Amino acid sequence: MTAKIVLLGATGYTGARTAEAMTRRGLRPVLAGRDPARLATLAERFGGLPTARADVTDPASVRALIDTGDVLVSTVGPFEKFGAAAVSAAVDAGAIYFDSTGEPPFIRRVFEQYGPAAARTGAALLTAFGNDYVPGTLAGALALTEAGVGTAGVHVGYFITANGAAQRGQGFSKGTLNSLVGVLLEPMYRWRDGALHDEPAGARYRTFQVAGRDRPGVSIGATEQFALPRLAATGVAPRLREVDVYLGWFGPISRAVHLGSRVAPLFAKFEPVAKGLTAVGRLAVRKATEEPNAATLAASTSYFVGEAFGASGQRLASVTLTAPDGYAITAELLAWGAGYALEHGVSGSGALDPVSAFGLDTLRAGAAEAGIVVA
Repeated sequence: MTAKIVLLGATGYTGARTAEAMTRRGLRPVLAGRDPARLATLAERFGGLPTARADVTDPASVRALIDTGDVLVSTVGPFEKFGAAAVSAAVDAGAIYFDSTGEPPFIRRVFEQYGPAAARTGAALLTAFGNDYVPGTLAGALALTEAGVGTAGVHVGYFITANGAAQRGQGFSKGTLNSLVGVLLEPMYRWRDGALHDEPAGARYRTFQVAGRDRPGVSIGATEQFALPRLAATGVAPRLREVDVYLGWFGPISRAVHLGSRVAPLFAKFEPVAKGLTAVGRLAVRKATEEPNAATLAASTSYFVGEAFGASGQRLASVTLTAPDGYAITAELLAWGAGYALEHGVSGSGALDPVSAFGLDTLRAGAAEAGIVVA
């Protein structure tokens, strides 16, 4: 049978944008989701694409979508709540898997829990293959290879700028906001001396030079803590000792987020308090619209900074990438990755990172097709 691409969650905001990006590339994904009527409308919009009903609360329905060698793309979040059915199906089928998550706990589960099983079945798992966290992985890898064997540490920063009144519009979809609330009190991780170490979100704070000014960021778990040590271990930087990732989306309140990280573990230990805080967050998200404000997205620019440091803390290399809004990045990267994997496959099996799956040169070319270029 001819291998195919299946897009799970096609009728959601990110899913529909991904379907559009795929069809622009001449791909014909199978659109999958819970609502046949909405799937039919979307399929007609994109020229009569095939559809299939599947529900992540019914894992068997997701498993029935794919066979060995197929490419499964999941945009169904929050992934900590709904992501297991798709990644488990891909592992069982020996398929190639991509998802759009930005949730650090789920990323870690894919690498540590699902990765070994995928290696046994021949599946290839590429989690967080979008704005979170492909561009930063690329920026960090480019800085690491430029600095070379003297590199002891790599820092990566994610930033968004917007112009004028557009700053006041909703910049994230409801799905993204729900994902953020879901991981608010979850432990994150850092990479030090060959291993991951737990820490709260926002435990560390620093500034990056972005678009002509210093902008603050707070620490977060991401893909880079898995990808960059792998790259370093190939001989690029055998003395690499630390990989840190910083999120600069919070702007002026970044310092408050950092200070709040000191009490977050205490809140998380008391289940009633943790549930109460999460419930407050969910209530706030209910007021959000399903889709972000189009004007806000159009006026936004994303920046991804990778910096490599020597053992004494001296900066050896710095690479800044820039791109349009994050949802455009995610849709285009998923479309490029799925199309490339369908035609050429990927390198290796198990839980892969973007560099190990495609190679640095191919990844850089694919990112450029998605609009991610050196600033």
